[in-house]
Amino acid sequence: MKYLDEYRDPVLARRLLEELRKLATKPWTIMEVCGGQTHTIVRQGIDELLPAGIRMIHGPGCPVCVTPLAMVDKAVAIAARPEVTFTSYGDMLRVPGSTGDLVGVKARGGDVRVVYSPLDAVRIAEAHPDRQVVFFAVGFETTAPANAMAVLHAAARGLANFTVLVSHVLVPPAITAILDAPDNEVRGFLAAGHVCAVMGYTQYEPIAARYRVPIVVTGFEPLDLIEGILMTVRQLEEGRAEVENQYARAVHRAGNTAAQDAIREVFTVTARSWRGVGEIPASGLALAPRYAAYDAEHRFAVESLNTTEHPACIAGDILRGTRLPTDCAAYGTACTPRTPLGAPMVSAEGTCAAFHGAGRQRSTVGSR
Repeated sequence: MKYLDEYRDPVLARRLLEELRKLATKPWTIMEVCGGQTHTIVRQGIDELLPAGIRMIHGPGCPVCVTPLAMVDKAVAIAARPEVTFTSYGDMLRVPGSTGDLVGVKARGGDVRVVYSPLDAVRIAEAHPDRQVVFFAVGFETTAPANAMAVLHAAARGLANFTVLVSHVLVPPAITAILDAPDNEVRGFLAAGHVCAVMGYTQYEPIAARYRVPIVVTGFEPLDLIEGILMTVRQLEEGRAEVENQYARAVHRAGNTAAQDAIREVFTVTARSWRGVGEIPASGLALAPRYAAYDAEHRFAVESLNTTEHPACIAGDILRGTRLPTDCAAYGTACTPRTPLGAPMVSAEGTCAAFHGAGRQRSTVGSR
């Protein structure tokens, strides 16, 4: 296969689904970890085509969605300062904090800019030495190498006016936290192909062995996901619990070692709070002590900000996979992509946004 359309072939999709129907003899619950996978599953209706008893749970795989409310409030507080040029990817601008969002700061005259690479922020800092330039470093392992390179470039250039507000999270500890939860129903996982392209998948092998759950590294196109589900169900039916790689065209077991070296150089593993989930030990990245000078939280003294979620938002339950967006009383009414109460309705990878974009309504989709 060379072209994108071949990964959307309806004839082959039907064949894979038929094979899945013949294979499945028991009910199985599978979680896809990546928000991009969630959008494909919901937009293409894959979850509605699966055999009866095969249930998909949409996990905490949207990096924007799991960025804690307190971190958004810190971003808003920093961006509102007159000496600051605050830079971010566009999907973070409308994520609601407790008192507003970055779009609101920009509307009030704050210097908030969308960039397409953290190196753009480094260039802005270099061109404007009179400004304090901050980059909002959000994401899973996928974006960590580029953010690490931005810090390394700033250090090499001696830029004292560049900092990063770090909110990186790691996938394997989140999977472990889900499996340790007393209400866990997940029996297999689709791992995010782009994360594994960076980190490889050796970190998942001890999880599969310890918890006896299959984990299949999976891509993002419809055929990728149907095949990943098929591979997961085959393991479950055969009593196996291994890490398999459906996304072999992009992922190797060892991953991208140069990217991993950059992450290890700039960051250190730390506990991290996940929005709506709480703190998970060793589930995030923070700047290593030798790069503490580039820590925006410390420079602008916002470490102690604490906040609470909107009472009508059930984002935490949705991110844990215990409830659906259509279980939320605010879904499609008080909470829409134009008026979001929580991050899953804002992000291009958010489960609530995926359901809303696919036209799924509370009146027609049953609760869990």
